[in-house]
Amino acid sequence: MTEAHIKSANMQNRGWRHELFATASLSWPLIMSNMTLALIGATDVLMLGWLGARELAAATLGFNLAMTCAIFCMGLITASAPIMASEIGRMKHSVRDIRRTFRQSLWAAVSVIIPIWILLWNTEAILLAFGQEDDLAANAGLYLKAYIWSMLPFLFFIVLRNFISALEKPIWALIISIIAVFSNALFNYALIFGNFGAPKLGIIGAGIGSVMTNMLMFGGLSLVVIFHRDFRRYKIFGRFWKADWPRYMALWRLGLPIAITMGLEGGVFGAAGILMGWLGAESLAAHAIALQLASLSFMVPMGLAQAATVRVGIAYGQRDPDGIARAGWTAMILGTSFMSVMALIMLLFPDALIALFIDASLPENSEVAALAVGFLGIAALFQIVDGIQVVAAGMLRGLHDALIPMLIALFGYWVIGIGVGGILAFHYQMAGLGIWIGLASGLGVVAILMTARWMLRERLNLL
Repeated sequence: MTEAHIKSANMQNRGWRHELFATASLSWPLIMSNMTLALIGATDVLMLGWLGARELAAATLGFNLAMTCAIFCMGLITASAPIMASEIGRMKHSVRDIRRTFRQSLWAAVSVIIPIWILLWNTEAILLAFGQEDDLAANAGLYLKAYIWSMLPFLFFIVLRNFISALEKPIWALIISIIAVFSNALFNYALIFGNFGAPKLGIIGAGIGSVMTNMLMFGGLSLVVIFHRDFRRYKIFGRFWKADWPRYMALWRLGLPIAITMGLEGGVFGAAGILMGWLGAESLAAHAIALQLASLSFMVPMGLAQAATVRVGIAYGQRDPDGIARAGWTAMILGTSFMSVMALIMLLFPDALIALFIDASLPENSEVAALAVGFLGIAALFQIVDGIQVVAAGMLRGLHDALIPMLIALFGYWVIGIGVGGILAFHYQMAGLGIWIGLASGLGVVAILMTARWMLRERLNLL
C-alpha cells in the first residue's frame, strides 16, 4: 500500500471516529429526552392501571387517537430540523434564516392544531362509529376533552427542541424533560386520586395533568432559549406576529409528506388499538402494556434518527457526499445494535417487564398478563426492523427526501401491516397475536424499502 493510500485510509478512519463521536454526542440527549417523554406516557398508563383495566382501556383508546393526530402534527414541524441543519451546514453562523424557520414552524403548529382540536372534541362519537363499547367510548371522550389542550404547548416544545438540536446542543431539552417526568407523576397522583388536597378527578385528572406538564416543558425551554448565551442571539421569538409566507409554504412542502408518513406510522398502531378493542377490554389493556414497553425501547433509534437528520442535513448543506454517508450509516449501525439487544431482553424476560405495569398474581389480571406476554414476544421480533425503518427515515429527511418515503409508509404500514394483521386476527382466528404479526410484517417491509432508497441515493439524484 502506498503512502498516499495509507494517508487516505487514516483520514477516512478519523472521519468515521469523528462522526461516531458527533452522532453519539448529539443523539444521547435526544434519546434520553425521548425516553423521558415516553416515561410520561408510561406514568399515565401505570396510574390509570391502578384505577382498573377498563379505565386503562378507555384512556388507551383516547390516547391512541390523540397520538395519531399529534404524530401527524409533529411530522409537519419536524421539517424545521433538516431545514435549519442544512442552513447551518451552508452558513455556520446563520441567524436570520434560522429564526425565519423557527417562527414559521410555530405558525404551522397553530395552523394544524385547530382542526385537530375540533376532530378530537368528538372522540366519543368517533369511537362509537368504530364499534367500541359505550362506556369505553364515553370515558375516552372525557379524557380527551381535557388532554387535547396539552397538544399545542407540546408542539411548541418540539419546535424549540428542533432548534437547539440543529445547533447540536440538545441537553437543555433533556433537563426540562426530566423535570417534567417527576412533575407529571405529581400532577397525576394529585388529580387522578385526589391527593395533596386536590379533587379526585379520575381519568379526567390524567388529561389535566398532561396539560400542566406540557405547559411546564414549553415554558421552561422557552426561558432557556431566551436567556442562555448559546441561544439568545437568535432572538427566536422576535416579531412572532410577522408573516413569512415563502418559508411557511416551504415548511409545508417538506413537512406535509413527513407528517403523513409519521401519521401513517402512528395511525397503524391506533388502528391496531381499534382492532384490539373489537376483541375485548382485556386484549386492549394487554396491547397497551406491550406497546408501552416496545415504545420505550423505540425511543433510542428514534433519537438516533433525529440525530441522523441533523448530521445528514449539515453534510447535505455542505454538499459533502462522504459526510452524508458517514452520518447515515453511523446512526444505522448504532440503532440496529441497540434494538438487537432489546429484542433479546424482551424474549428472555417478558414476565418481569409486564410486572412493571400489572400484578399478574391477581385473578382479575391473569388474562391481561397472559395476553401481554404473547404480544411482547412478537414485539421482540420486530424491534430490529422497527429500529432500521425509523433511522432510515431520519437519514432520508436529512436529504429533504419525504414524498417517496411517505408512499413507502402507506404501503408498508397499512396495506401490509393492517391488511395482514386483520386477516390473521379475524379470518384465521389468531386474535391479538395476528394483529401483532401484521404490525411486524409492515415494519419489515418499510425497513427494507427505506434502506434500499438510502443506498440508491446517488443514482436517484437525492444528493
